[in-house]
Amino acid sequence: MTAHADQPNDPGQLRASDDDRNAVARILQTASDEGRITPVELQERLDTLYRTKTLRELEPLTWDLPGHRELAPRPAATPVSLNKPTAGSTTERIGGTPTSSVAIGIMSGATRAGAWVVPAQFSAVAVMGGVDIDLTKARFAERQVTITALAIMGGIDIVVPEDVTVVVNGVGLMGSFEDNARTPGTVDGPVVRINGLALMGGVDVHLPKGTRTERNG
Repeated sequence: MTAHADQPNDPGQLRASDDDRNAVARILQTASDEGRITPVELQERLDTLYRTKTLRELEPLTWDLPGHRELAPRPAATPVSLNKPTAGSTTERIGGTPTSSVAIGIMSGATRAGAWVVPAQFSAVAVMGGVDIDLTKARFAERQVTITALAIMGGIDIVVPEDVTVVVNGVGLMGSFEDNARTPGTVDGPVVRINGLALMGGVDVHLPKGTRTERNG
């Protein structure tokens, strides 16, 4: 395969070595031993780890953990093109290897926050417990993702940024499933669909404190 002269080389597309994978596996195992991730999350990330092919796919597995390091040098900056997203564009949120597909709080709690990658289908389950999901620094594996939230005598709190389009279609039964964000998002940005059930519990979708909705009361 011949590389084209007008296409910059992306170091992140270099193939990962066994040493690269082993280094990431050690960080994940340490995080599990310290209680930072659950055994289920550890297994999910290890399954993803051994399916990855490139350095860029490995990096998101430890973004939210101590010991994370960038495995590939960033390519040199290139002039901004009218046909490419600019820095800070919401299209930069799209892409990456999912780091977790489920969050479960059964008489306990679970949190997904920081620089994580949301898969196309994500499930949150709170049974007499709580689940906190923060999407403000997240990336999205695909432009449209779906979060299924099930709260039974428990609560699920979902924080969404203003630049993401959010569509909420959940049902509250002796409980509440509230969309307090109502974000229109941007034309080229991610779309998050949130559905599910709140049975004698609550699901609350809202913006971070201090943003537009909070200021407007």
